[in-house]
Amino acid sequence: MAGYVSTKFGAKTTERPQHISEPKAVKWVLITAAVLFMTLILILPIILVFVEAFRKGAELYLASLREPDAVSAIWLTLKTAAIAVPLNVIFGLTAAWAITKFKFRGKNFLITLVDLPFAISPVIAGLVFVLLFGAQGWFPWLQENGIKIIFSLPGIVLATIFVTFPFVARELIPLMQAQGTQEEEAAATLGARGWRIFWKVTLPNIKWGLLYGVILCNARAMGEFGAVSVVSGHIRGSTNTIPLHIQILYNEYQFSAAFAVASLLVLLAVVTLIVKTLVEWKFKQHGNPAQVESGE
Repeated sequence: MAGYVSTKFGAKTTERPQHISEPKAVKWVLITAAVLFMTLILILPIILVFVEAFRKGAELYLASLREPDAVSAIWLTLKTAAIAVPLNVIFGLTAAWAITKFKFRGKNFLITLVDLPFAISPVIAGLVFVLLFGAQGWFPWLQENGIKIIFSLPGIVLATIFVTFPFVARELIPLMQAQGTQEEEAAATLGARGWRIFWKVTLPNIKWGLLYGVILCNARAMGEFGAVSVVSGHIRGSTNTIPLHIQILYNEYQFSAAFAVASLLVLLAVVTLIVKTLVEWKFKQHGNPAQVESGE
């Protein structure tokens, strides 16, 4: 059949008609421009971080990472992500389930609220939490009872949750909408209820999309700066996450130490991209009907 080619699994894909294909010169110009842009904006900065980090030798690099304030910043960042990411997973699953499986008034408004952190500056979000939970905030009884939110771990976690909670929900909502409710309804007619439907039907269908959302959420949580900067108080060795510690080192002209700690975030970004690519590949493979039918 004209305009189609057979794939490995027997499926048919459309070929681009010759009369609207670009000349090879145009194609190579576009590819070259894209490669040069990516090299200038992404690859060179990454290389520069490691060059500056090791400029004064590996010993200084390791010493910068073992320094007490750096260790404290690393642990605080890990603790924040360990609390914020699971909570966002729970919220994302709940929101996606409610939006895609039920009909109710205000659904579009709920979707808008999920997207709200994408439209609000993280600095503004941090300021809002300061106004809510600070010493002069709306909940003065917190301070009166010795419950400290701002300039401590709870405030950092709250700010991180706010800026990262759309990631899991936004990955799951379109996926669950595309899958529909037929399988859950079939399971219900066979006598399954509630959690059993979720664990046996829904979760297996969304597991790769969920993992993809978790990866993005964790990367943003560990690299968040704006909102955390406002609520942390910049207390060195106590409420500084990795990005805040890097800023302090750079402002103090400790460039090698700053780049050494920054290299941890770069490594996190590289690992995130690798895992993200693997998950995307696995998700496409898992969701390929022809591949499932062929048993591969």
